[in-house]
Amino acid sequence: MRVISLVPSWTETLVRCGVNVVGRTRYCIHPADQLASIPIVGGTKDWDWPAIKALQPDLILLDREENARFMTEQTDFAWHATHVKSIADVTKETRRLAGLLKSPHLDELADRWARIASAPTAAWASGQTLPGLIEWGRKPTGPIDTILYVIWQDPWKAVSRDTFIGSILSSVGLEIPTFEEAYPTINLDGHDPATTLLLFASEPYPFLEKKAILEDLPFPHAFVDGEAFCWYGIRALEFLEANQLT
Repeated sequence: MRVISLVPSWTETLVRCGVNVVGRTRYCIHPADQLASIPIVGGTKDWDWPAIKALQPDLILLDREENARFMTEQTDFAWHATHVKSIADVTKETRRLAGLLKSPHLDELADRWARIASAPTAAWASGQTLPGLIEWGRKPTGPIDTILYVIWQDPWKAVSRDTFIGSILSSVGLEIPTFEEAYPTINLDGHDPATTLLLFASEPYPFLEKKAILEDLPFPHAFVDGEAFCWYGIRALEFLEANQLT
């Protein structure tokens, strides 16, 4: 089956599972050596329709949160849209893709996700290694009551617990607050620097390039691997298998 994947995390997963991916987005960057020969047909919110038509895919793979709605309105090619908001969802969606693409390797991944979903976890303590750590900006000096996973600056935006990222964080013992919105704007002045830890994700905002500015914040903070927490295919799975607390 010829598949165009417009979801970076699924693209990586399908390629590593041996699925015939014939088109991808500019944001599909893993695994780099195997993607070099696969044509780019646009982004997650835009596409080069003539390029897609030229590839004659049997299926276009989309995601409800990552891709634009107009992509489901074309009638030339079959499409499938996933919807991943939790570990349970990714288990279900991987199983569904396995059947759709007739891939035993995806079925095996679904089994691994199911094991992760049922595994017990323990709370992270500030003396333990921080899962997903790239580097510390400032280490905590005392107990941490609140962890904020930060994805944007100007304005500051965080992630709610009831998201896929939140479920991955919970699975490795990092509990974040639940907000009314999935990705709320937050006011750091409302949090106690003595007991609040900020996790600056490496994507989508380039926090690692802002380290000198972030040093002025009174909060303990760390830079963490955003791909590990939000790429819900094989990348997040391997991260959890290596880091889940038991």
